[in-house]
Amino acid sequence: MKLKDVGEIGLIKGFARTMRLDGSVVKGSGDDAAVIKWTRSKYLLLTCDMVVEDVHFKLRDALPFDIGWKAMARNISDIAAMGGLPRYALVSVAIDPGKSVSFARELVKGMNAAASRFNVNIVGGDMSRSKSLMIDISLAGEVEKRNVVLRSGAKPGDLILVTGSIGGSGKGRHLNFIPRVSEAREIVKRFKVNSMIDISDGLVMDLWRILDASKAGATLYQNAIPLSKDAGSFKKAISEGEDFELLFTMKISEAKRFFKTYLGKMKTPVTLIGEITEKKNGYKLVNGQGKEEKLGPRGYAHF
Repeated sequence: MKLKDVGEIGLIKGFARTMRLDGSVVKGSGDDAAVIKWTRSKYLLLTCDMVVEDVHFKLRDALPFDIGWKAMARNISDIAAMGGLPRYALVSVAIDPGKSVSFARELVKGMNAAASRFNVNIVGGDMSRSKSLMIDISLAGEVEKRNVVLRSGAKPGDLILVTGSIGGSGKGRHLNFIPRVSEAREIVKRFKVNSMIDISDGLVMDLWRILDASKAGATLYQNAIPLSKDAGSFKKAISEGEDFELLFTMKISEAKRFFKTYLGKMKTPVTLIGEITEKKNGYKLVNGQGKEEKLGPRGYAHF
Protein backbone atom coordinates (compact mmCIF):
# COMPACT_ATOMS: atom_id res chain seq x y z
CA MET A 1 0.00 0.00 0.00
CA LYS A 2 1.25 3.48 -0.90
CA LEU A 3 0.68 6.81 0.83
CA LYS A 4 -1.60 7.95 -1.99
CA ASP A 5 -3.81 4.93 -1.33
CA VAL A 6 -4.34 5.97 2.29
CA GLY A 7 -4.68 9.68 1.53
CA GLU A 8 -3.45 12.68 3.50
CA ILE A 9 -6.38 12.74 5.94
CA GLY A 10 -6.24 9.01 6.66
CA LEU A 11 -2.48 9.07 7.12
CA ILE A 12 -2.55 11.96 9.59
CA LYS A 13 -5.36 10.38 11.61
CA GLY A 14 -3.53 7.06 11.71
CA PHE A 15 -0.27 8.63 12.87
CA ALA A 16 -2.07 10.78 15.47
CA ARG A 17 -3.38 7.67 17.22
CA THR A 18 0.19 6.46 17.80
CA MET A 19 1.74 9.70 19.05
CA ARG A 20 2.78 9.98 22.68
CA LEU A 21 1.00 12.67 24.70
CA ASP A 22 1.11 13.41 28.43
CA GLY A 23 -1.10 15.46 30.70
CA SER A 24 0.49 18.76 29.69
CA VAL A 25 -1.18 18.53 26.26
CA VAL A 26 -4.72 19.95 26.13
CA LYS A 27 -5.09 19.36 22.39
CA GLY A 28 -2.60 17.63 20.10
CA SER A 29 -2.91 16.78 16.42
CA GLY A 30 -6.15 17.61 14.65
CA ASP A 31 -6.51 21.36 15.09
CA ASP A 32 -4.86 24.46 13.61
CA ALA A 33 -2.39 24.44 16.50
CA ALA A 34 -1.58 22.26 19.49
CA VAL A 35 -2.77 23.58 22.85
CA ILE A 36 -0.38 23.16 25.80
CA LYS A 37 -0.82 23.93 29.50
CA TRP A 38 1.29 27.00 30.28
CA THR A 39 0.27 29.59 32.87
CA ARG A 40 -2.71 29.96 35.16
CA SER A 41 -4.58 32.12 32.65
CA LYS A 42 -3.06 31.21 29.26
CA TYR A 43 -2.35 28.27 26.97
CA LEU A 44 0.72 27.91 24.77
CA LEU A 45 -0.07 27.35 21.08
CA LEU A 46 2.30 25.46 18.77
CA THR A 47 2.03 25.08 15.01
CA CYS A 48 4.29 24.30 12.07
CA ASP A 49 3.78 24.65 8.34
CA MET A 50 5.97 24.49 5.26
CA VAL A 51 5.96 25.89 1.77
CA VAL A 52 7.51 23.81 -1.01
CA GLU A 53 8.50 24.88 -4.50
CA ASP A 54 6.08 23.63 -7.21
CA VAL A 55 3.55 22.68 -4.50
CA HIS A 56 2.77 25.95 -2.72
CA PHE A 57 4.35 28.32 -5.24
CA LYS A 58 6.20 28.40 -8.56
CA LEU A 59 9.36 30.47 -8.79
CA ARG A 60 8.40 31.84 -12.19
CA ASP A 61 5.20 33.30 -10.70
CA ALA A 62 6.37 34.49 -7.29
CA LEU A 63 8.83 37.05 -6.00
CA PRO A 64 11.14 35.77 -3.23
CA PHE A 65 9.74 38.45 -0.89
CA ASP A 66 6.23 37.06 -1.44
CA ILE A 67 7.39 33.48 -0.82
CA GLY A 68 8.94 34.54 2.49
CA TRP A 69 5.78 36.43 3.45
CA LYS A 70 3.57 33.45 2.66
CA ALA A 71 5.76 31.03 4.63
CA MET A 72 5.43 33.12 7.78
CA ALA A 73 1.86 34.32 7.26
CA ARG A 74 0.31 30.86 6.84
CA ASN A 75 1.65 29.90 10.27
CA ILE A 76 0.39 33.15 11.77
CA SER A 77 -3.03 32.34 10.28
CA ASP A 78 -3.07 29.03 12.19
CA ILE A 79 -2.56 30.86 15.49
CA ALA A 80 -5.33 33.31 14.56
CA ALA A 81 -7.70 30.38 13.98
CA MET A 82 -7.23 29.36 17.63
CA GLY A 83 -8.07 32.87 18.84
CA GLY A 84 -4.45 33.49 19.81
CA LEU A 85 -1.50 35.81 19.32
CA PRO A 86 1.66 34.63 17.50
CA ARG A 87 4.92 35.18 19.42
CA TYR A 88 8.06 33.19 18.50
CA ALA A 89 9.17 31.53 15.25
CA LEU A 90 11.88 29.07 14.22
CA VAL A 91 12.67 29.06 10.49
CA SER A 92 14.27 26.21 8.51
CA VAL A 93 15.20 26.77 4.87
CA ALA A 94 16.36 24.26 2.23
CA ILE A 95 17.72 26.11 -0.81
CA ASP A 96 19.79 25.59 -3.93
CA PRO A 97 23.30 26.98 -3.18
CA GLY A 98 23.35 28.25 -6.76
CA LYS A 99 20.72 30.86 -5.89
CA SER A 100 21.93 34.43 -5.47
CA VAL A 101 22.50 36.07 -2.13
CA SER A 102 20.02 38.79 -3.13
CA PHE A 103 17.34 36.11 -3.66
CA ALA A 104 17.92 34.79 -0.12
CA ARG A 105 17.86 38.31 1.30
CA GLU A 106 14.46 38.96 -0.28
CA LEU A 107 13.12 35.70 1.19
CA VAL A 108 14.22 36.87 4.63
CA LYS A 109 12.77 40.34 4.04
CA GLY A 110 9.39 38.77 3.29
CA MET A 111 9.48 36.63 6.42
CA ASN A 112 10.62 39.60 8.52
CA ALA A 113 7.88 41.82 7.10
CA ALA A 114 5.14 39.36 8.11
CA ALA A 115 6.78 38.77 11.49
CA SER A 116 7.12 42.49 12.19
CA ARG A 117 3.51 43.22 11.25
CA PHE A 118 2.28 40.70 13.82
CA ASN A 119 4.96 41.18 16.49
CA VAL A 120 6.57 37.78 15.97
CA ASN A 121 10.16 37.21 17.08
CA ILE A 122 12.26 35.03 14.76
CA VAL A 123 14.52 33.31 17.29
CA GLY A 124 16.50 30.78 15.24
CA GLY A 125 16.27 27.95 12.73
CA ASP A 126 18.25 25.75 10.36
CA MET A 127 19.48 25.65 6.77
CA SER A 128 20.19 22.87 4.28
CA ARG A 129 20.98 22.48 0.58
CA SER A 130 18.27 21.31 -1.79
CA LYS A 131 17.45 21.49 -5.49
CA SER A 132 13.98 22.74 -4.61
CA LEU A 133 13.24 25.63 -2.26
CA MET A 134 11.51 24.67 0.98
CA ILE A 135 10.73 26.81 4.02
CA ASP A 136 9.47 25.18 7.22
CA ILE A 137 8.41 27.39 10.11
CA SER A 138 7.47 26.43 13.65
CA LEU A 139 5.52 29.09 15.50
CA ALA A 140 4.61 29.49 19.16
CA GLY A 141 1.72 31.64 20.28
CA GLU A 142 -0.42 32.26 23.32
CA VAL A 143 -4.12 32.52 24.05
CA GLU A 144 -6.20 33.23 27.12
CA LYS A 145 -7.87 30.05 28.34
CA ARG A 146 -11.29 31.67 28.10
CA ASN A 147 -10.68 32.65 24.45
CA VAL A 148 -9.20 29.49 22.89
CA VAL A 149 -11.33 28.05 20.06
CA LEU A 150 -11.08 24.49 18.71
CA ARG A 151 -12.58 22.87 15.62
CA SER A 152 -14.59 20.46 17.76
CA GLY A 153 -17.11 22.82 19.36
CA ALA A 154 -19.68 23.29 16.58
CA LYS A 155 -23.23 22.50 17.73
CA PRO A 156 -26.48 21.91 15.83
CA GLY A 157 -28.22 25.26 15.51
CA ASP A 158 -24.97 27.21 15.19
CA LEU A 159 -24.69 29.63 12.31
CA ILE A 160 -21.66 29.41 9.99
CA LEU A 161 -19.77 32.63 9.24
CA VAL A 162 -16.76 33.52 7.13
CA THR A 163 -14.51 36.59 6.95
CA GLY A 164 -13.61 38.28 3.67
CA SER A 165 -14.23 36.48 0.39
CA ILE A 166 -13.53 33.09 -1.15
CA GLY A 167 -11.70 32.08 -4.33
CA GLY A 168 -9.06 33.53 -6.62
CA SER A 169 -6.02 32.22 -4.73
CA GLY A 170 -4.51 31.07 -8.04
CA LYS A 171 -4.31 34.71 -9.15
CA GLY A 172 -1.85 35.71 -6.45
CA ARG A 173 -4.00 36.01 -3.34
CA HIS A 174 -2.24 32.99 -1.86
CA LEU A 175 1.04 34.94 -1.79
CA ASN A 176 0.06 38.27 -0.26
CA PHE A 177 -2.89 37.56 2.04
CA ILE A 178 -3.17 39.19 5.47
CA PRO A 179 -3.71 36.72 8.36
CA ARG A 180 -6.90 37.54 10.26
CA VAL A 181 -5.26 37.90 13.67
CA SER A 182 -6.90 41.16 14.71
CA GLU A 183 -10.31 40.00 13.46
CA ALA A 184 -10.08 36.73 15.40
CA ARG A 185 -8.92 38.47 18.56
CA GLU A 186 -11.69 41.04 18.46
CA ILE A 187 -14.36 38.42 17.87
CA VAL A 188 -13.26 35.90 20.53
CA LYS A 189 -12.83 38.60 23.17
CA ARG A 190 -16.39 39.89 22.67
CA PHE A 191 -18.39 36.84 21.59
CA LYS A 192 -18.63 33.13 22.27
CA VAL A 193 -17.26 31.31 19.23
CA ASN A 194 -17.98 27.59 19.28
CA SER A 195 -15.57 26.45 16.55
CA MET A 196 -13.10 28.00 14.14
CA ILE A 197 -10.59 27.12 11.40
CA ASP A 198 -8.65 29.05 8.78
CA ILE A 199 -9.42 28.17 5.17
CA SER A 200 -6.23 26.70 3.76
CA ASP A 201 -7.53 23.69 1.80
CA GLY A 202 -10.82 25.11 0.57
CA LEU A 203 -14.11 26.14 2.18
CA VAL A 204 -15.74 22.73 1.65
CA MET A 205 -12.77 20.74 2.97
CA ASP A 206 -12.13 22.92 6.00
CA LEU A 207 -15.77 23.07 7.05
CA TRP A 208 -15.76 19.27 6.75
CA ARG A 209 -12.85 19.26 9.23
CA ILE A 210 -15.00 21.20 11.72
CA LEU A 211 -17.89 18.79 11.15
CA ASP A 212 -15.67 15.74 11.51
CA ALA A 213 -14.21 17.04 14.78
CA SER A 214 -17.62 18.15 16.08
CA LYS A 215 -19.57 15.08 14.88
CA ALA A 216 -22.08 17.33 13.15
CA GLY A 217 -23.65 18.08 9.78
CA ALA A 218 -24.10 21.35 7.92
CA THR A 219 -26.04 23.14 5.22
CA LEU A 220 -24.33 25.80 3.09
CA TYR A 221 -26.20 28.23 0.84
CA GLN A 222 -24.51 28.97 -2.48
CA ASN A 223 -26.09 32.37 -2.93
CA ALA A 224 -24.76 33.52 0.46
CA ILE A 225 -21.10 32.60 -0.04
CA PRO A 226 -19.02 35.73 -0.81
CA LEU A 227 -16.78 35.20 -3.84
CA SER A 228 -13.73 37.35 -4.54
CA LYS A 229 -13.53 39.38 -7.74
CA ASP A 230 -10.77 37.00 -8.88
CA ALA A 231 -12.77 33.82 -8.28
CA GLY A 232 -13.42 31.57 -11.25
CA SER A 233 -16.28 29.09 -11.16
CA PHE A 234 -18.17 28.64 -7.91
CA LYS A 235 -17.05 25.02 -7.51
CA LYS A 236 -13.42 25.98 -7.99
CA ALA A 237 -13.70 28.88 -5.57
CA ILE A 238 -15.01 26.75 -2.70
CA SER A 239 -12.45 23.99 -3.17
CA GLU A 240 -9.14 25.44 -4.43
CA GLY A 241 -7.93 26.57 -1.01
CA GLU A 242 -5.41 29.09 0.31
CA ASP A 243 -7.98 31.77 1.07
CA PHE A 244 -6.72 32.03 4.68
CA GLU A 245 -10.03 33.47 5.81
CA LEU A 246 -11.60 32.55 9.14
CA LEU A 247 -14.49 30.08 9.10
CA PHE A 248 -16.32 29.95 12.42
CA THR A 249 -19.60 29.06 14.12
CA MET A 250 -21.74 30.75 16.79
CA LYS A 251 -25.07 29.97 18.31
CA ILE A 252 -27.88 32.08 16.86
CA SER A 253 -28.17 34.48 19.80
CA GLU A 254 -24.43 35.28 19.68
CA ALA A 255 -24.51 35.75 15.91
CA LYS A 256 -27.45 38.13 16.21
CA ARG A 257 -25.60 40.12 18.85
CA PHE A 258 -22.48 40.17 16.67
CA PHE A 259 -24.30 41.44 13.58
CA LYS A 260 -26.28 44.00 15.58
CA THR A 261 -23.55 45.43 17.79
CA TYR A 262 -20.16 44.82 16.19
CA LEU A 263 -20.11 43.98 12.47
CA GLY A 264 -20.31 47.65 11.52
CA LYS A 265 -17.14 48.36 13.52
CA MET A 266 -15.07 45.80 11.58
CA LYS A 267 -13.07 46.70 8.48
CA THR A 268 -13.24 43.09 7.26
CA PRO A 269 -16.62 41.81 6.03
CA VAL A 270 -18.18 38.82 7.80
CA THR A 271 -20.90 36.83 6.03
CA LEU A 272 -23.45 34.29 7.23
CA ILE A 273 -23.24 31.32 4.83
CA GLY A 274 -24.99 28.38 6.49
CA GLU A 275 -25.91 26.47 9.60
CA ILE A 276 -24.71 23.51 11.62
CA THR A 277 -27.13 20.57 11.76
CA GLU A 278 -27.29 17.12 13.32
CA LYS A 279 -24.77 14.68 11.86
CA LYS A 280 -27.58 12.45 10.57
CA ASN A 281 -28.70 15.29 8.28
CA GLY A 282 -25.39 15.15 6.41
CA TYR A 283 -23.27 17.81 4.78
CA LYS A 284 -24.94 19.59 1.88
CA LEU A 285 -25.07 22.66 -0.31
CA VAL A 286 -28.27 24.37 -1.38
CA ASN A 287 -27.40 25.64 -4.87
CA GLY A 288 -28.63 28.71 -6.68
CA GLN A 289 -31.71 26.85 -7.91
CA GLY A 290 -32.67 25.70 -4.40
CA LYS A 291 -31.61 22.09 -4.98
CA GLU A 292 -29.52 20.17 -2.46
CA GLU A 293 -26.12 18.71 -3.33
CA LYS A 294 -24.13 16.38 -1.08
CA LEU A 295 -20.74 17.58 0.08
CA GLY A 296 -17.78 15.82 1.66
CA PRO A 297 -14.02 16.17 2.24
CA ARG A 298 -13.51 17.76 -1.17
CA GLY A 299 -10.72 20.27 -1.66
CA TYR A 300 -6.95 20.46 -1.77
CA ALA A 301 -5.03 17.42 -0.51
CA HIS A 302 -1.35 16.65 -1.03
CA PHE A 303 -2.17 13.02 -1.89
